[in-house]
Amino acid sequence: MLVGNATRRVAIIGGARTPFARTNTAFADTDVQELLTVTLRALVERFALQGERLGDVIAGAVLKYPKDYSLARESLLSTGLDPHTPGLDVQRACGTSLEAAILIANKISLGQIDAGIAAGVDVLSDPPIVISKALQRRLLRSARGRSPFERIGPWLSVRPRELKPVFPAVVEPRTGLSMGQSCELMARQWQISRVDQDRLAYDSHVKAAAAWREGFYADLVVPYHDLRTDNNVRADTSMEKLAQLKPVFDRSGSGTLTAGNSTPLTDGAAALLLASEDWASARKLPVLAYLTAGKSWAVDFASGREGLLMAPAYAVSAILQDTGLTLQDFDYYEIHEAFAAVPLCLFKAWQSAEYCRERLGRSSPLGSIDVTRLNVKGGSVAIGHPFAATGARMLGLLAKLLATDRAAKRGLASACTAGGMGVTAILERA
Repeated sequence: MLVGNATRRVAIIGGARTPFARTNTAFADTDVQELLTVTLRALVERFALQGERLGDVIAGAVLKYPKDYSLARESLLSTGLDPHTPGLDVQRACGTSLEAAILIANKISLGQIDAGIAAGVDVLSDPPIVISKALQRRLLRSARGRSPFERIGPWLSVRPRELKPVFPAVVEPRTGLSMGQSCELMARQWQISRVDQDRLAYDSHVKAAAAWREGFYADLVVPYHDLRTDNNVRADTSMEKLAQLKPVFDRSGSGTLTAGNSTPLTDGAAALLLASEDWASARKLPVLAYLTAGKSWAVDFASGREGLLMAPAYAVSAILQDTGLTLQDFDYYEIHEAFAAVPLCLFKAWQSAEYCRERLGRSSPLGSIDVTRLNVKGGSVAIGHPFAATGARMLGLLAKLLATDRAAKRGLASACTAGGMGVTAILERA
């Protein structure tokens, strides 16, 4: 049965992550279990959790091999946690660890558990490459064979093209379009200029570089494989350099998305420790912030009615209705920059009276935000985006911001995902 008849506040104790590395660089020889284990172990050591039995560890990866079917459990067994701690694998594309945090928070709030970890990891340097369907069928027929001929027979007519490996396709099965191609359609629909996208990307790099210089990430990022910082951050970038890059998803002459204003393929992991106030107090652990609300949403992108990455527009609207807040009631906004165009599309949608009325069911627009409070320590375009890890990265960063800025009260985190989904969460100062 579900436990408790009153909800409890959910505290964020802290986060940890690896540096985020461009694919095929520093973490080229690692895999998802290794990188997740390293990150979980860092969190365990930071908060002296050795021997502790946590209520749950919920984690996931977007791309993983079948052998990693129990990734969370296998990883936590090498961290020093009490081996009686259960683990659960989840996957909601780029919102995976944000969703994991909401799941852990719900369990804590209901009284089912007292503490847990939410995490995500992806190593695009180690994609799950599989054999062709034709070769798979031959293997199975051969394995079922009872005589030498039945086992050898399927291989006598094998064709060279059947030996070609199959790489994971980062495209939407319903449309056949990549995320970048889908975002190009959104940028065109909302009339997002190349200059505005480059400016947001430039700001992302400048803010991330400044955060690293000032030491903001020192206690959030755990060096690994001789990498100490996110290696995609370009402190020396400029609007002129970004303007020289050619579009990569639409080369017809009208494309606006480039390698400079899009997130790179990235390797990395991030984790977040959440707990009840009593659990934290008993262990003398400080509370950085409280996770007070979460929401997931999806849009009908396959019919063309809505853009693939527009679900956060709906999720944010819904979470504001749940909490009675307005879009302007936040001191910090962590909005995932899958592409620089995504936040810009969302901003226009929230300011559109027609969109808010017809799509979001609102009588008036949500309005604009103070962009100086957006991704103030850099966003995904600069830092990188290991798909499943980004949500935990954002929440760990946002919790620290609320803890260190005593004038701040509240933060909003939001991520678009493949499949036309979005996840959002609200944090409040402790």
